[in-house]
Amino acid sequence: MLNHVQIDLLKKHIGPFLFCFTTLMFVLLMQFLILHVDKLVGKGLPMSIIIELILNNLAYMVVLAAPMAVLVSTLIAFGRFSEWNELTAVRAAGINPIKLITPVLAVGFILFLFMGYFSNYVLPESNHKARSLFIDIRTQKPAFDLKPSTFYNDIDGYTFLIKEIDSETDSLYDVRVFQDETDNRNRAIINAESGWLESPNDVTLSLFLLNGSWLRFIPGKDNTSGTIERSTFKKHRMTFDLSDLSFSRSNPEQRSRTDRTMSAQAMLAVVDSLNIEKESEIEKFKDNLSQNVSLPFHYEPARVFELSEETAQDTVKLYTSEFVVLNELPNPTAQMSSLNRAISVMDRYRPELESLKTNLDWRNSRISEFMSEVHKKLSIPFACVIFVLVGAPIGMLTRRGNLGFAAIISSVLLTIYFLAVIQGEKLADRMMISPFMGMWGINIFYLIMGILLTLHVSSSIRITNLFRRNEKT
Repeated sequence: MLNHVQIDLLKKHIGPFLFCFTTLMFVLLMQFLILHVDKLVGKGLPMSIIIELILNNLAYMVVLAAPMAVLVSTLIAFGRFSEWNELTAVRAAGINPIKLITPVLAVGFILFLFMGYFSNYVLPESNHKARSLFIDIRTQKPAFDLKPSTFYNDIDGYTFLIKEIDSETDSLYDVRVFQDETDNRNRAIINAESGWLESPNDVTLSLFLLNGSWLRFIPGKDNTSGTIERSTFKKHRMTFDLSDLSFSRSNPEQRSRTDRTMSAQAMLAVVDSLNIEKESEIEKFKDNLSQNVSLPFHYEPARVFELSEETAQDTVKLYTSEFVVLNELPNPTAQMSSLNRAISVMDRYRPELESLKTNLDWRNSRISEFMSEVHKKLSIPFACVIFVLVGAPIGMLTRRGNLGFAAIISSVLLTIYFLAVIQGEKLADRMMISPFMGMWGINIFYLIMGILLTLHVSSSIRITNLFRRNEKT
């Protein structure tokens, strides 16, 4: 059972955690909007689509914000606990500080389990829906948005040029419409003194023009020269189909998934398939090679020599070769001939060997990418435990529980952490390090640091004392 000191310390975490989590979510949301506002504005998207896109992208923000909020709240709670001399009183009562850290560490582990489940099941689906929406938005044409003295040609077959637009009355002045030639109409230029727009529904737009003229270009028949017809009007109405400009959604399930949109189980299944394909490629190459080549696979082209006339005439003196089979041949001519034939055969298989290497390298790269993502689904949520183990002793040692001081320390620790995660993922994708070390390396480093700091505040063990003992001995 928890005593009142442990319960009080847990309560000290709630306020800072919620405040930091909300603040970080707001900052990440603003960053997302700043990066993608140009893709959302000017396309006439329904507000429901924009809200859905934001909600789907909140999932990855939760995965990032939760560990960061844990670190800040731990620094504040333990720093405040130490600043108010509560830690001194606890130590005087004979209570080990580890007993204070244990409940918070247990809550961090529970949060890790929840975030691990969230990262493996909720995040991939949210990423998949957000990716599908982004593709639909990217292929969406801009909305019908006329601007003064600017050509607008997003409606097929028409180009608009408006000299002046009254924003209060939505009236148009000095209107020009350039109509392209199609099977059903001739090329034409329409001028009008003024006009206005009406839209009875989302897919139809009516343009009313006043006091204007038509200039039609009528082609001639049988390669004869065409004619130009001019007419005037007091009022004219043009109707346009805006169905191409309306937003249409595709089914996300019909789109292929990437490593960011798959669960760990699905990625491990893909990795198994890639490993089977690798074995199949190797076996296929070996079978093909064994059917046509009976000589040793390893050879060195640099060891091939041309026979001199003196050596060619000598049928007794043999060339000593590193290959046992060649030494059994009766003369140098047979030796060199066999070796050259073997090299010729191997040269024919060089393209197949290079193709095999390319295929294996590609599959190994894909396996590394998938395994990095599998490890990342647990490594980042596990930071909820790591940051408790690191933040608690640092808070006790600093004896400061204000938000500003905690924010400075957190900024340094989080910057190092996420830079290591990003670089580790890149190195793992390039197969320079293993996916496990790429995703868990910084966690292991912080775990060791947290254990040493915890021992520092809860016992008399000091790293410096270990070095001093070595110096004495």
